[in-house]
Amino acid sequence: MDWLFLDLNSFFASVEQQLQPELRGRPVAVVPVDTDATCAIAASHEAKKFGIKTGTNIGEARRRCPELITVLANHDQYVEFHHKVLDEIDRHFPVHSICSIDEMACKLDAPRRRLDAAVDLAKHIKRGLRERVGECITCSIGLAPNRFLGKVASDMQKPDGLVVLRADELPGRLLELELRDLPGIGRRIEPRLHACGIHTMKELWDAEREVLHRAWGGVCGDRFWHALHGGPTEDDQPVEKRTVGHSHVLAPELRTPPQAGIVARRLLLKAASRLRRMKYRATHLHLSVRAEEGPRFESQAKFEPVCDSIALARVLAELWQRVMKQARWQRVKKVSVTLFGLEAGSLPKQMELFPSLIDEETRARREQLSRILDKINQKRGRDSVVIGFTPDTVRTFSGTKIAFTRIPDREEFRE
Repeated sequence: MDWLFLDLNSFFASVEQQLQPELRGRPVAVVPVDTDATCAIAASHEAKKFGIKTGTNIGEARRRCPELITVLANHDQYVEFHHKVLDEIDRHFPVHSICSIDEMACKLDAPRRRLDAAVDLAKHIKRGLRERVGECITCSIGLAPNRFLGKVASDMQKPDGLVVLRADELPGRLLELELRDLPGIGRRIEPRLHACGIHTMKELWDAEREVLHRAWGGVCGDRFWHALHGGPTEDDQPVEKRTVGHSHVLAPELRTPPQAGIVARRLLLKAASRLRRMKYRATHLHLSVRAEEGPRFESQAKFEPVCDSIALARVLAELWQRVMKQARWQRVKKVSVTLFGLEAGSLPKQMELFPSLIDEETRARREQLSRILDKINQKRGRDSVVIGFTPDTVRTFSGTKIAFTRIPDREEFRE
């Protein structure tokens, strides 16, 4: 065994049941807003028995399970429990990679690659989570020759499972699965596999590497073939940070251009605060707007490396005018703001966006002001001090959310 892959079971819903004992043993769906028109972002084990899962419409979920309890998402609590889980795993063995808010992987050393030692480690981690993090916090663990197969194994027995896939026994239990059970095979890839004559796991296992190369249309197929057959994968190389950004689907009352513009500014200020905390400066700002009835409009600007909120807000104001003219000032459904072209380095060497409009002393004061605003919001709470609008204007959307591709830092819940 080279890898231990851990998948927390119904994580968001389990955290809610841990925090609220009255929810234990009852069907629970975690939701972003309190309406039957929304979808579940997590479901408890009890709710899953009714076919309720992530993405299920709440109105439909209530028809399937009239006793369903909906709970508004507490993303800050999920991040706190995420770190508690990491701390507990580290008591037993170092975490090699964090795959998502509820998935972690450990690359085992020589003493723990023996099957009995790996299984013993998995059992100790499971017991530690129950005893030190919470009795509702369970996990499924997969032991396998690579991280990909570890994840596959962790999905094979839920909740609270422990599945071993040994290299010398492959394909073994993999043949029990459907194609869509494997990470990387979704609604777009499955028809391509069918076109190559692959409809079952046996056919997938027996397929030549070149066939999967053709199905995926490139080297991703080769990588999938190697991962499936227990070979080393390239998933664990450190990733350099390339962008910092936020997006938001607007509530109907915020979709007029003036209100949407305030949302865009708030998203930018949040991204700028993250930029400073990470000790980066940006050289590009991209703004994307999706109209309520129509296509997406976008524009971007390039500038000397900057990180202060005031300078970036001035650039955004120009981009907003440009994009909204393209959109003919329609109502806005979604706004996305992205800073990229990131450069690491000491903040005091920042260059001015508009050299002719400001002197060195003013520039230094403005940068210092941005950092002071960050400190105030960290100490006093999110939106204690903002630039260009009143906090009440953005109260409905300015909270931090957990995305599939990124786990927020604790500080973000106060930015």
